[in-house]
Amino acid sequence: MLNIVWLKRDLRLRDHEPLQQAILQEKPLLLLYIFEPSILNYPDWSDRHAQFIYHSIQAMNQELVKYKIKINIFYGEAVEVFDFLKNHIGIDTVFSHQETGNKKTYDRDLDLIQFFADKKIAWNEYQQNGIWRGLKNRQNWDENWITKMSEPQSYPNWERLKTASVEIPENLTLPRKLQKIYSDYSKEFQPAGEHYAWRYLHSFIEKRGRGYSRNLSKPQESRYTSGRTSPYLAWGNLSTKQVYQFYLEHLEKSFFKRDLQNFRSRLQWRCHFMQRFEMEDRMEFENLNPVYDDLEYAENPEHLEAWQKGKTGFPLIDASMRCVKATGYLNFRMRALLVSFLTHLLWQHWSKGTRYLAQQFLDYEPGIHYCQFQMQAGVQGINTIRIYNPTKQAKEKDPEGAFIKKWVPELKNTPKELIHEPFKMSEEEQEKYNCQIGVDYPFPIIDLKPSMKHAQTQLWSKLKSSENKKAIQKILSKHITPANEGKLSN
Repeated sequence: MLNIVWLKRDLRLRDHEPLQQAILQEKPLLLLYIFEPSILNYPDWSDRHAQFIYHSIQAMNQELVKYKIKINIFYGEAVEVFDFLKNHIGIDTVFSHQETGNKKTYDRDLDLIQFFADKKIAWNEYQQNGIWRGLKNRQNWDENWITKMSEPQSYPNWERLKTASVEIPENLTLPRKLQKIYSDYSKEFQPAGEHYAWRYLHSFIEKRGRGYSRNLSKPQESRYTSGRTSPYLAWGNLSTKQVYQFYLEHLEKSFFKRDLQNFRSRLQWRCHFMQRFEMEDRMEFENLNPVYDDLEYAENPEHLEAWQKGKTGFPLIDASMRCVKATGYLNFRMRALLVSFLTHLLWQHWSKGTRYLAQQFLDYEPGIHYCQFQMQAGVQGINTIRIYNPTKQAKEKDPEGAFIKKWVPELKNTPKELIHEPFKMSEEEQEKYNCQIGVDYPFPIIDLKPSMKHAQTQLWSKLKSSENKKAIQKILSKHITPANEGKLSN
């Protein structure tokens, strides 16, 4: 009989409570990761997620060589894999972190609970990110989160490790085709693994964070001055506790304390949204606020396709979409701008974009993604409605057009006076700057002012309704912490 550590969104060797506790049992230990076909085929998944995971595991295995153990990669449904292990080598206890995932991972866990009970296998799950299961409200959540983040980190005692091994059968081995795909990795993506996670965190806290607050909304500058820790947190190369404590260790000596304090605030808000999703996972499919269920949205496949391809005729929208598709990263304001354009100006239901953008984000975290999407779409009823004017945002956040020119090369010769509204170029200017509107770059697919007016009318009528006033009381009582009552724009 042996113990198993099942890795999911916790691909690290440090501050890892399941690893620590499993080693303390002093039983033969097997480490495994499972690529589950049902999850790989779920519509929020993309190869870039699997590539990041695969390369994270390879980095971990390089470190584990000295302990004569490795992470075994299985391919199959979780119940199928654990059934094989139970029958061939025996399982005493499975150790893992809790996961705030999508509907597919939730259903998988329900199946495993039943399977482990039937097979008399213990399953010890450990909290991470300061997310509590089964909460009814947010009373004392902020205080409890800080307490959790301040606890000592969990370091496995590798000297006590007793290793185990298993020969993976062919039917549970990652197919060669997928091995080839996952082994590949774009140089445009942030490199995976703990080593690079710590490099990014160190450089931000010690140097790059100067200007974090000032550049947070700027698409070009923020790529340097933002923390860029999101993919490492999403896939667990770093724990939230590690980042929080590293921030505290360096705050007093920092020359840009306010920037770091703003970063720390957003670190907690990240967990705040994950907690909301943990308590309301129906948000993957439904509005948090049912008052908005009867809004009648447009059905326009051509508009949706133009948005997805970055060919809307609005340069900052198109640059943002092309950027995230190529690099997996986009700053918060540009993500909000993409969602606002889709849901407000194209008047598409938010569900039309959630899975597509989830596939693009290297740092896709379900617990944040669906909450943020609904918040930006303005269908929660508890937030300030923000309907972004993409042209105004472009002039404010990318005044020289540097970001636009990088990702929309059709406009690379266009001067800054025209780059945000290229459709206003005369025929002579189009010829001079080598960009024919309607041929090289599209005309705007919508008329901006009436589109904004329509969204404002629809959303404000809901926000001010008596039904919404009743609905938000129920939402606030469950999801808003006492310290944040009244801060409904969060």
